[in-house]
Amino acid sequence: MTQAEESVRTADTRERAGVRGRLGVVALAVGTFTVVTSEMLPVGLLTPMSGSLGVSEGTAGLTLTITGLVAAVSAPLLISAGGRLDRRVALCALAAVLVIGNLGAAWAPGFGVMVAARVLVGIAMGGFWAIAAGLAVRLVPERSVAAATSLVFSGIAVASVLGIPAGAYAGALAGWRTAFVAAAALALLVLVALAVLLPPLPAERPAPLGDVLRLLGDPRIRTGLAVVVLLVTGHFAAYTYVRPVLEDVSGSGEGLIGTLLLVYGAAGIAGNFLAGAGAARSPRRTLLVIATAMVPTVALLPALGGSLLAAGTLMAVWGLTYGGVSVSTQTWILAASPEAREGASSLFVGAFNGAIALGALLGGLATDALGTTAAMWLGAALAAGAAVTTATGRAPAGIGV
Repeated sequence: MTQAEESVRTADTRERAGVRGRLGVVALAVGTFTVVTSEMLPVGLLTPMSGSLGVSEGTAGLTLTITGLVAAVSAPLLISAGGRLDRRVALCALAAVLVIGNLGAAWAPGFGVMVAARVLVGIAMGGFWAIAAGLAVRLVPERSVAAATSLVFSGIAVASVLGIPAGAYAGALAGWRTAFVAAAALALLVLVALAVLLPPLPAERPAPLGDVLRLLGDPRIRTGLAVVVLLVTGHFAAYTYVRPVLEDVSGSGEGLIGTLLLVYGAAGIAGNFLAGAGAARSPRRTLLVIATAMVPTVALLPALGGSLLAAGTLMAVWGLTYGGVSVSTQTWILAASPEAREGASSLFVGAFNGAIALGALLGGLATDALGTTAAMWLGAALAAGAAVTTATGRAPAGIGV
């Protein structure tokens, strides 16, 4: 074989590897969409679920809390237990667990079985998210890492727009159990796609639990996790109660509120990609813009939401800002720990999911004590705390520089 022929063959091999890597990133994005949709499905199905399982809606809502808390705890434990297991194999195994968990939820004859099924979903979510978050850098060239990371995290934003409403629609059309069957089918497709499209991905290094926890000694990691907790807790403290706020201040009906939430979600997708590009250059600057913009947006909604134009504008800005939170904070964590991406990502997933549960809890307490407007003020106050922490804490450089 001549030198020219060898060069052509090498170029073809690199191109095929590049195409496979990009397709692998798409499979990871669909995977993050699937795990987040699976976690959030009960949100749109609480009423029929509670009636079928013979529990109150409040008790049925624990199926969401349980999943989030299990994901928070399981992420660092699974990364540590995974050792040197090939990450493609690990992701496929977690996708299989997700299939079983969703099928178990669909079959559940009682609340006890439903809880067990949702525990499996939480395990799958925690492990999948923690592993997938740091793989883009291994699948694409360095110049494409920021865009690929944004694509992986776009699954989260898209799930908030399409996943939950689609599940609610499937439940209304064919029964709530059908929604979980559909999620299981999607998880099975993800499993196959990961097995076919991902290259072998040997573990870069073992991550014993002690080593994972020692990452907390890095002030950049601590600052990043603190920003995650403040922003996500503040968001869910407010967003969990955005519907009653809009109903109270604007008298909006179900159809109009659905439209406003769709505006929020669509803006969130755009925010994910905009923030991904910005965070690659400067995680601190991007998160400072996000947190600062969230403060007046959330705080002013009760006062200005009576106007449809103002409500739509505020919901769009809220979606645009919060849509960038996951990719920006994850970029911060990855940039702070390039040699321990999975361990740091597991801490990130734990903090993120714990903050979801904490936000809903604190928002509920504020609402019960002072009304729904208090939940908005609490969310704005926590976002302000995130802005201060972002500005004053230790920050890494971007991953793209």
